[in-house]
Amino acid sequence: MQYETESWNGYLQEEIERMASRNAVVIFSKNTCCMCHAIKRLLCGMGVNPTVYELDDHNPTWQHALFSLLGNSSSSSALPVVFIGGKLVGSMDSIMAAHINGTLVPLLKEAGALWL
Repeated sequence: MQYETESWNGYLQEEIERMASRNAVVIFSKNTCCMCHAIKRLLCGMGVNPTVYELDDHNPTWQHALFSLLGNSSSSSALPVVFIGGKLVGSMDSIMAAHINGTLVPLLKEAGALWL
């Protein structure tokens, strides 16, 4: 049973990475998460139009696969999970740190999410 769980988790991680590579900015979020809302507002306020996948609509296994990608076992504080240019950037703390230190805008431009 352990092998099946690991195999399924690996498949979901690959699927998440495929989903993330299809758009410049992808956010895995929950409707009830205030940090998710804050990141979506930040990015939209900058002129970014992220693709958002709400985990409320998916099996909880998706959330566990995302946490595994982050190296986090099962903390809801890991949400949102943000990919820019198909690369995992991280959760709220990583996005806010990039915004504060000035590296977020160049990253968004490089991914084609910002034009200015």
